[in-house]
Amino acid sequence: MTSLFARNLSQHVELMSRLDALEGAVMQAASTVADTLRTGGKLMLCGNGGSAADSQHIAAEFTGRFIKDRKPLAAIALSTDSSALTCISNDYSFADVFARQLVALARAGDCLIGISTSGNSANVIRAVEAARELGVRSIGLLGRDGGKLAALCDEAIIVPSDVTARIQEAHILIGHTICGAAEQQLGLVPGEGA
Repeated sequence: MTSLFARNLSQHVELMSRLDALEGAVMQAASTVADTLRTGGKLMLCGNGGSAADSQHIAAEFTGRFIKDRKPLAAIALSTDSSALTCISNDYSFADVFARQLVALARAGDCLIGISTSGNSANVIRAVEAARELGVRSIGLLGRDGGKLAALCDEAIIVPSDVTARIQEAHILIGHTICGAAEQQLGLVPGEGA
């Protein structure tokens, strides 16, 4: 009988071996993020549950440091302000928690990364729709078939898996790659990866 760890590891390795097909989309997303930061814009991220945690993790790589010490880069996860989340959920709806923050904080030239393993999270969809109205570029970190977000985002990176945990593992690899490549494109670190 195969252990849970062995099954998870096997699924992980199998999925990771297929991600090279996403290289072009990931590097394009990194260029979009680098261009945003180069011109004084900011990166905003949103998602639910594990994807909210991934949003925070990726934002922290930009505002802190990633490959090596360098200036902080403007990034914020829209899932971190519990007062805003509960106020907007209570007074409007949970579907509006990211879109209202985006309308308040974003400006044309900013970039939104919406993370959804299904591609169908209503609050991420509304945030992407708001981004479009504001002139904010949108990148979707998605899974399964990309869901509704695949067509709504300016750029969609769809992890080819139906297993939420494996999709999230791939999303962190992709987020790290976007951050590292953006640092390189901005000339903040040498052309080596992490």
